[in-house]
Amino acid sequence: MNRSELFDAIKRKKSFLCVGLDPVIDRMPDYLEGDVLGFNKSIIDATRDYCVAYKPNTAFYEALGLDGLTILKETIDYIGDDHLVIADAKRGDIGNTSRQYARAAFEIWGADAITIAPYMGSDSVQPFLDFPGKWVILLALTSNVGSQDFQLMRDQNSQQPLYETVMRKAAEWGSPDQLMYVCGATHPEYFAELRKIVPDHFFLVPGIGAQGGDLQAVCRHGMNDHCGLLVNSSRGIIYASDGEDFAEAAGVAAKVLQVKMEGALATFLP
Repeated sequence: MNRSELFDAIKRKKSFLCVGLDPVIDRMPDYLEGDVLGFNKSIIDATRDYCVAYKPNTAFYEALGLDGLTILKETIDYIGDDHLVIADAKRGDIGNTSRQYARAAFEIWGADAITIAPYMGSDSVQPFLDFPGKWVILLALTSNVGSQDFQLMRDQNSQQPLYETVMRKAAEWGSPDQLMYVCGATHPEYFAELRKIVPDHFFLVPGIGAQGGDLQAVCRHGMNDHCGLLVNSSRGIIYASDGEDFAEAAGVAAKVLQVKMEGALATFLP
């Protein structure tokens, strides 16, 4: 799914919602008896009309052993081609290793995009960019509390924060048709500046929902003429209920966000 196709989906669905698929057996309804694939399929069926992307976090599948990797592949296959699929793997290693990570994500799992940690520099990111039609989503200003440990540190000479250095440099590696950035909704005050740094790129925005991010503030300062936002919600949707109505509750939670996004598109889309 290229940038124009993604924007078309956003306009058609009046949504820029990404649903995170982070299954934890202990939080699933007891009657499922640990059927992670069944849980995922039910969530997907209930939410597919309200979102444009899904984001399975690979750690939750790796933790299930070999069966988990099969479940990851079958989940991605079940999503199909009409949604952007983001492998949330946060890879970051030297070039040869990154090339194998890229092959796994794009050729084996069938994901459209993968999250990448940029600390090791361009040669660790380039192997992912070498796959035509695929996306790299680079960690920039993340939503976790510890993001302040390094990402907000300022260069003594330029006074430029580290996340800004990362974003400016990475924009030289990949175009807005190849590269997105992770920018957390828990930092809405930074979004106007983030958009100045990379006016045309998409942002993957975690932190809405369980982490308390402000959707309206993110949209006011972060939206561009292609929307430019994929706002993720994981726990707030997939664990909206722990009962037998879990899928129905997930659909309702996704619909609530979609309606808010419809209003934001009408208000803030240039």
